[in-house]
Amino acid sequence: MTASMDAMDDEQEVGKGHVLEEFKEIQELRSLIASVGNTYNDQVAREASCERFTFIIDQYQEQPHLIDPHLESLMMQIIDTVRNPKFPAALKQEAYKYLYLITKMRGFKTVIRQFPHEVVDVEPVLSAISAQDPKDFQTWETRYMLLLWLSVVCMIPFDMIRLDSNIPSEDGEKKQPVMDRILNTARIYLTVNDKCRDAAAFLAAKFCTRPDVRREKLPEFLDWSLQVLHNANLETVIGNNEVSGVLTMLALLFKNGKREDLLQYAETVLQVVEKLELRKNNNTLLRKAAVKVIQRLGLTFLKARVASWRYQRGNRSLMDNLQKGGSGPTTMNKGQDEEEEEEYDIPEELEDVIEYLLGGLKDKDTIVRWSAAKGIGRVTGRLPLELADEVVGSVLQLFTLQETEGAWHGGCLTLAELGRRGLLLPQRLPDVVPVVLRSLEYDERRGDFSVGANVRDAACYVCWAFARAYEPGDVAKYVKDISNALVKVSIFDREINVRRAAAAAFQENVGRQGIFPHGIDILTHADYFAVGNRSHCYLDLSVYVAQFPEYTIALINHLVDIKVSHWDSSVRELSARGLHNLTPKAPEYMAEHVLPKLLPLTTGMDLFARHGAILAVAEITHALAKVAEDQNKSITDLLSEGVIEGMKNIIKQLNEGRLFRGWGGDLMREAMTCLIKKLSLARLPFHGDPVLDLWQELISGCLQHVEQNIQVAAAEAIPAFYREYYMEGDGSPKKQKQEWVVNKYIQELKSNVETTRKGFSLALGALPKFFLQGQVEVILKSLFEAAEITEKEKKWVEARRDAIQAITKMCTAVGVGDSPEDSLCAANVPSVYNSLLTAMKDYTLDSRGDVGAWVREASMTGLSEVTSLLVRTAPDLFTADICRRAMQCLVQQCCEKIDRTRSHAGQIFSQFLYHEPEIPHIPHREKVQEIFPKSVIEGINWGAPSDTFCLFTQLLALDTYLYNVLLGLTVSVGGLTESLVIHSSSSLHAYLRSIGKDLQKMTHFGEVLLQIFKDYQREDRVSFPMLKMLDQLLSKGCFDVFANDDQHPFPPSVMELVRAEVLRCGDPHKLIASVDVYCDLLQFEGDVRKKALQQLSIFLCHKYPRVRKATANKLYEALVTYDELVPEESLDEITTVLSEFTWDDELELDNIRPVRNNLCDLMRVPRPVLKKVAK
Repeated sequence: MTASMDAMDDEQEVGKGHVLEEFKEIQELRSLIASVGNTYNDQVAREASCERFTFIIDQYQEQPHLIDPHLESLMMQIIDTVRNPKFPAALKQEAYKYLYLITKMRGFKTVIRQFPHEVVDVEPVLSAISAQDPKDFQTWETRYMLLLWLSVVCMIPFDMIRLDSNIPSEDGEKKQPVMDRILNTARIYLTVNDKCRDAAAFLAAKFCTRPDVRREKLPEFLDWSLQVLHNANLETVIGNNEVSGVLTMLALLFKNGKREDLLQYAETVLQVVEKLELRKNNNTLLRKAAVKVIQRLGLTFLKARVASWRYQRGNRSLMDNLQKGGSGPTTMNKGQDEEEEEEYDIPEELEDVIEYLLGGLKDKDTIVRWSAAKGIGRVTGRLPLELADEVVGSVLQLFTLQETEGAWHGGCLTLAELGRRGLLLPQRLPDVVPVVLRSLEYDERRGDFSVGANVRDAACYVCWAFARAYEPGDVAKYVKDISNALVKVSIFDREINVRRAAAAAFQENVGRQGIFPHGIDILTHADYFAVGNRSHCYLDLSVYVAQFPEYTIALINHLVDIKVSHWDSSVRELSARGLHNLTPKAPEYMAEHVLPKLLPLTTGMDLFARHGAILAVAEITHALAKVAEDQNKSITDLLSEGVIEGMKNIIKQLNEGRLFRGWGGDLMREAMTCLIKKLSLARLPFHGDPVLDLWQELISGCLQHVEQNIQVAAAEAIPAFYREYYMEGDGSPKKQKQEWVVNKYIQELKSNVETTRKGFSLALGALPKFFLQGQVEVILKSLFEAAEITEKEKKWVEARRDAIQAITKMCTAVGVGDSPEDSLCAANVPSVYNSLLTAMKDYTLDSRGDVGAWVREASMTGLSEVTSLLVRTAPDLFTADICRRAMQCLVQQCCEKIDRTRSHAGQIFSQFLYHEPEIPHIPHREKVQEIFPKSVIEGINWGAPSDTFCLFTQLLALDTYLYNVLLGLTVSVGGLTESLVIHSSSSLHAYLRSIGKDLQKMTHFGEVLLQIFKDYQREDRVSFPMLKMLDQLLSKGCFDVFANDDQHPFPPSVMELVRAEVLRCGDPHKLIASVDVYCDLLQFEGDVRKKALQQLSIFLCHKYPRVRKATANKLYEALVTYDELVPEESLDEITTVLSEFTWDDELELDNIRPVRNNLCDLMRVPRPVLKKVAK
């Protein structure tokens, strides 16, 4: 619809988003055209030039007029190239391709005006197109442009006979007349399967309008065209192409030709086209072409005239309209001129034309309906008033529930077209406006989706068109209905394009009519861009618009009557929240009318309406409670006893109807927990009522549900519910209820079902402070147990995450005190931190990846919140040991491989470092703050490897952080993500280069590295990346300082650890990584080198071919890299065997072993001996 508006908007030539001011690359285009002669025979250069030309042209696709000042010179440059007889065909084809690209951007109607069109051009162009092969798919641009050129030169103002030559051709035959040659060319290309078909249709239509061609050739050419239509097989591609070309040509012919010349053929053409029965054809383009032909035939049957009866608005200037306050002179021809009325001669065929066009309005494709709508508008403009009114009546009959959304859409397009042309008289508005208003709300459900967005969009177009078509006085009595409808659609429609269309139509009405209530005020907030965000529309814009009384009730009713029962659950939820925000604008209306209307729906049969109604009742009741509180009233003062009783009985009726079961039951459970929460917040007088037991039972059931969103909704209802109904007057909990709830929840926390543990962890974390009195210790103990990793429940990551979150929420809820039964204190703080810090070591993996990261992130959040609480209230409880362990865990997480986790850890780390008040006992605080100054932390992206690793590697110089930072770096340096590996490894290498000559520091670094390897032996999460990191460090010479000391323990320790790691290993990736390390260890002389060669010789006979191949390749590279690894005299033979023997062939190991043993002899390494397996 927006595109339609822009096309018809005379005041705006360039649409929004057009930012270019001139065609800046014109010189580059000229140079590309000039270089065609140098690039046409070089494929690479040719494609590069064409790609660049295309890129430049495409930038101006939405602003094609910018090329107009240069269009003639560009075209003449290309025309000079293609006219030159010395240039080869390939060069000319490239030039025509550039010309086509310009045509595609600017449009052929503009481009053809610049073609040379003198008499001397006829023969060269005709000869050039005759020489083309219609089936050559590589040169279609040439043929397309030649046909367009021919369509211009064929219109020269001379009789075509004068161009015929009597000189015989080379074979002695007389040349065909030019007229015949042009028509034969058109016949050939009207049936092809490319863009040339459109150009041929344009050529034939133009050429046949010449007087001489019309006299001599038109009947024959039309006869040929109708024969093609009659004989075409529409079940084949060729037949579709033939019919498409001919129909396009006929539409253009009857559009451009004179009525008196074509009237005699119109009836025959109509009969042939109707016999094709293209309405039933699946080809959209054929149906559209048929509609175009039919409407042009209808216009041919009628004399061209401006209807004397049409409505004419006297003042179309927007500026004048605003200055005159929305009033202007209206002129309307009454159609009482008897002489003009007598001139109408309506043929019988016109009825068939209109019937066909009305049928086109119901087509399944938009482009066909749009073409039919325009056709009805054109034909109606030439009819007398009575017949035109009948056409309008027929269009209005499309708006019935029996018709499809396509018919409604086509009807709306037609009404807009009729109104825009002044053919919809004000007398018809009482019939038309209700139809348009219904179309603005058209939404037909089809299963779990709906259709009708296009209908609503088209209805907005109707309102937009009416704003331009009528005087304010004519539509004044409909203003309230139209303005309310447009506001409702622009704010509450589900689709963004419809909301924006309605906003544009509202804006047009405000500007053109000037009588929409509070139009300017609404436009300043609910404009085209503001309505793009649906949540903003429902929750904010609706409240702003509702402040104007003309719109308040309409907005509320729209949500209640339509959106609350919408098929999309997100729309229903937004509608309920929107009603909450709208309640203060009309509290009495909500209490007296809306709630009584919604309550029956809460237990109805329609699932969507039931769900939406429960949410709406909940939100409205809560909002009314706020209103009552502001007015120092009780909620019972605003609600009647019947409404309160109805809300209380909702859960009973849902239980009786068994509506909590199945898929619909999930929605009901979520909605009911919301209702419980909101009614509790509203403080309804249900204290001691049996319904509370039903509510508690429902919440407990929801906490056991498999869907997390239902568990979360139930947990969110707990604080308000318990605070209102389970609290004594003195603020203490009701003991019986407290004991039952705590015992029940703790018992369920030990369930053998993960989802149950998740739900009740969330519930324990949601318990309000008063309800935790005397129960903190026992609840914390159960949560600590739930957060532990056990072998049986190792994969229950989400349950542990929720337990950690519950610990955090509980600690922040109870605060710091003296008794472990009621609060945090010295007795339980260490246990809390032990649980949180243990959770930081959760690296559980499953099919989803490193799911343990969820637990670690929850633990980091808990560290931040609990520490912040302690530092503000009881800093003595936050000991130096706890602080050290927390900081070590945080820096480790800041160096690991998952961006999200690193980002979260970095934010917590920065909060620790610069917390207010200051967190005590941070190790090496001054040094760490020097590395991470506050100015750097404020702008750092903690998830970007390039920003963080260069900083955290500096912590390797601090003993407190060395182990943990190096552990995190090990996983990152040996990771898979390229950017992660690059930045982490480069930062680590930079640090090692800075200490590379300090034997003591390097020895300490090596000891810590080896300790990590020992601690995580056979743990692939660390050991596999460790092998890859060792390969990087050894190959880059980071440990060269150890090469000078034959007795240094680092190389042999690495050797033993690697050997132990891959012993009986079946993972080829890890084995190949160990091969890399063994090869790197060859740089160390002595016993290490000998053992490394022994291990490599063993791998040369490994059972995996890929391992044998990788070992041979790596050993070859090592022999080339390092000197004196093997005897000099054997080096050539060894490298030859390693490189030429096919180690990865599927050979028996007995065939490979002799080759390997020979290599061992040449390298002077003991041959590996097979261990005998004990029987």
